[in-house]
Amino acid sequence: MKAEDALVLKDRLVARALEEGFSKVGICAPEAVPEAAGRLRAFLAAGRHGQMGWMAEREGWRGSAAALWPEARSVIMLAEVYTPEADPLAVLAQRDRAAVSVYAQGKDYHDLVKRRLKRLGGWFVQVAGAEIKVFVDTAPVMEKPLAQAAGLGWQGKHTNLLARDLGSWFFLGAIFTTADLPKDAAEVSHCGSCRACLDACPTGAFPAPYQLDARRCISYLTIEHKGPVDEGLRGLMGNRIYGCDDCLAVCPWNKFAQAAREIGYQPRVGAPLLAELAGLDDAGFRARFAGSPIKRIGRDRFVRNVLYAIGNSGLAELRAAALALVEDADAAVADAARWACLKLA
Repeated sequence: MKAEDALVLKDRLVARALEEGFSKVGICAPEAVPEAAGRLRAFLAAGRHGQMGWMAEREGWRGSAAALWPEARSVIMLAEVYTPEADPLAVLAQRDRAAVSVYAQGKDYHDLVKRRLKRLGGWFVQVAGAEIKVFVDTAPVMEKPLAQAAGLGWQGKHTNLLARDLGSWFFLGAIFTTADLPKDAAEVSHCGSCRACLDACPTGAFPAPYQLDARRCISYLTIEHKGPVDEGLRGLMGNRIYGCDDCLAVCPWNKFAQAAREIGYQPRVGAPLLAELAGLDDAGFRARFAGSPIKRIGRDRFVRNVLYAIGNSGLAELRAAALALVEDADAAVADAARWACLKLA
């Protein structure tokens, strides 16, 4: 493909992506982040991935986008905004209610972003005659380093991606293609001396700027961690029962955040009562969270988290909800219920 033809194709791609509802587009080479493999190796060697064994199982592919699909010549990275309309930290003061991460408040972003990616990819195949593969957390792809290489933003001191024109609240999607498209300049960090995200972390999950120990991260503990959570961390989780937004919410770059355009990201979950959630059985859980990313952790892990929040509430009237679960069939739920009862005794 001639250079001028490739540039025209890229311009058409960007315009089409914005029409589809994406907020920002950037392109990098599959081999654009050679340092990613070493960083991943060190992260795994330190055990900071916790129980996420899948990170180590496909380390080779995860550390190198070029290894994942050797025929790929370009990686198209796309951002889709889900900025909340209200302060996501306000619910932390409502001790009888559950705090759910903003990204899980609406419909499952995997479905929404992938649907948009497939439409864009289908159009691109027709126009460019190239092969593609689309990814939204569905393969061992290091989306954040690739997105920084593509100029979408940079990985902040909390290791999440942020951008001067988008703030912190956006999902990432990737289209790998055999088309050789013009590449964008990589973004650099604009965090400066700010450490708001590091200081906001309730559990001290950042050993140093730009480093994360997932084993102390509330998002990991409430979503990925199976079994009982270490007692030294339970009391720091507050009423956060699914994910944690603290480090994202305090970022000063959010003053430039764009409003979400996808209606599917409008909050459906809200801040439900802890006592109500504690009473969910498996069928009730699945019915309540159908179409939500919350459904992936299952009833047992979810109720375990709810019981930690009940124990942290300091509200004696919630003790009855915990007491009803001390003999639960799931060992982690029963353990959390007993812990909550002791805390509220």
